[in-house]
Amino acid sequence: MSSQLSNSASSPVSRRSFLRTAGATLAAVPILTEAHFARAAATHEGAVPEFNPKGVYIDSNENPLGPCETARKAVIDIVPNGGRYAPPLYGDLMKLFAEQMGVPMDHVMLYDGSSAPLSFSVLAYTSPTRSLVVADPTYEAAAASATANKAPIHAVPLAKNYSHDVKAMLAADPNAGVIYICNPNNPTGTITSKEQIDYAVANKPASAILLIDEAYIHLSDATSAIEHVRFGKDVIILRTFSKIYGMAGLRCGFAIGRPNLLKKLGDYGMNPMPITGMIAAQASLMDSDLVPKRKKLIADVRNDTFAWLTQNNYSFIPSQSNCFMIDVKRPGVQVRKAMAKDGVFIGRSWASWPNHVRVTVGLPAEMEAFKTSFKKAMDAPVTSMNEVPASGLGLPRAIYS
Repeated sequence: MSSQLSNSASSPVSRRSFLRTAGATLAAVPILTEAHFARAAATHEGAVPEFNPKGVYIDSNENPLGPCETARKAVIDIVPNGGRYAPPLYGDLMKLFAEQMGVPMDHVMLYDGSSAPLSFSVLAYTSPTRSLVVADPTYEAAAASATANKAPIHAVPLAKNYSHDVKAMLAADPNAGVIYICNPNNPTGTITSKEQIDYAVANKPASAILLIDEAYIHLSDATSAIEHVRFGKDVIILRTFSKIYGMAGLRCGFAIGRPNLLKKLGDYGMNPMPITGMIAAQASLMDSDLVPKRKKLIADVRNDTFAWLTQNNYSFIPSQSNCFMIDVKRPGVQVRKAMAKDGVFIGRSWASWPNHVRVTVGLPAEMEAFKTSFKKAMDAPVTSMNEVPASGLGLPRAIYS
């Protein structure tokens, strides 16, 4: 492993340090992905979907388009070398990514997705005396790591326009360790403006870092916070290839920040990268048409679905991402269970929004199946208003059971 890391610009992790932290920390703190939370929610509700090739799976914010053609070819071509660690691929990919982001190579660290650096950032910069501040609702992984770290969690409701209420988040704790901003937000798909991000950078507690999760940035018109990394601010940005690049199963992602900030993440370990993920990511970055083309394709399907929801008087939150929230006016679990019987699996609810369900934007045919099944479920009578999702920022207890 050390030979691979020496080819990157990130700070090497010694064998002793890695083994110590792997045994003491990683074993106790699972690296959770969107798929874990979707599965846990279904388990909690007693509605775990068995895989069916004919099923419609719009519950995990996956991109059904999969990797682009050039990435697929690159993966096929490199498979015969699957017995090698291929250290040079690390440096090649990190150099390309850093150049495209406009930062020095030592400002990026490569991971198998963005889940690990998200967790490691929270572990590194929170503690029992330094809290995590998050929006509510938002993606739950940061809260899961803070809970494992015995750090206090301050959950701040979204603003009226469903952006992060940045001023309220900054005021939540003067001793905050991490302020987590998911932009666009998961699950709402809504944007927090550049002006709000700029305000957060300028006015955050001195002890805190801003952890800005840009997993869905390419799907939206949001402005990246990358300039704050270039200016040397206390900001770590997360990027993943799981969303617009369609590589959730291949795994690749980055943390971007000052070298001294990233160094603390390295204390929590580093796994060897799959060569298939690295070569597919490199090919994807070199495809200049991929992002604008897919952004339009997903937006067209999303907007068609929004037009149908509006026509049928369903209440939803307009989104710029590949997911959106619908207010079903009843416990969301009822709608999910009803639709699952049709082979249509939609996303979970959050504890603070138990009557909303999250839906991932799928292929046009999948969204037609969604419309049929959703209307059928909504036309059914409400059976109870007492069913609620798992407690704790939407964090299902089943994750830890």
